[in-house]
Amino acid sequence: MAALVSVLSRLLSLKRLLSNHRAGVGLNPYTGFSNFKINNFLNMSEKLSRNTVLVLNKNWQAVGIKSPADTFAMLMTDTATGLDIKGTDYMVPLCWKDWAQLPIREEDDFVQTVNSKIKIPKVIILAKFDRVPKKRPRFSQKNIWIRDSYTCQYTGKKLKPGEGNIDHVVPKSRGGVTDWTNCVLACKKVNAKKADATPEEIGLRLLKRPVPPKELPIYHYITNRHNIKEWDIFLAKN
Repeated sequence: MAALVSVLSRLLSLKRLLSNHRAGVGLNPYTGFSNFKINNFLNMSEKLSRNTVLVLNKNWQAVGIKSPADTFAMLMTDTATGLDIKGTDYMVPLCWKDWAQLPIREEDDFVQTVNSKIKIPKVIILAKFDRVPKKRPRFSQKNIWIRDSYTCQYTGKKLKPGEGNIDHVVPKSRGGVTDWTNCVLACKKVNAKKADATPEEIGLRLLKRPVPPKELPIYHYITNRHNIKEWDIFLAKN
């Protein structure tokens, strides 16, 4: 454990020095690291800082992602256990002491300490947290298209990309706000006709009142950007 803490500490120091050096602050970033190969440190730093660990609550539901550096800290403090996975038929939660003794397989990522190699987990399980947080989709043009089912909210016409615009129901020039309750998808022809008028002023009627989309369980927003096969087991369940 002490060896890994030392490695993590030195990696964080190097990362901080490199950041300062790029900003023109401080000394040469390699000072004090003459006993280490800088390239190896940089590679390990990148490996430890990427969000490649899926976090499950105690009921084994996906609730977030973490970096290996954060994950090791959680394992060491018994905030979480590492999940040793060998296919869908073998998944065993392990505490830090047992995790640190796992053999390294050819396909495993690992951290090299002075005396040993420690496997980087792909999935961890929180020891006490049992909730599934909810989150509302971010307000954006893309998400308005999704909320409105790619349909013009005045004519009911299905729209393809490039055929619609985001319309302010109450025009911005007349105090209309840019939020979920005042923005809808409209075909370009209708949007141009409406211009700075309200729907009522030119005989238009909304199909439905625009409202914020419902909050969804957080796992709906977790994407497997690194194509980690061990994640698919849990994201598919959701």
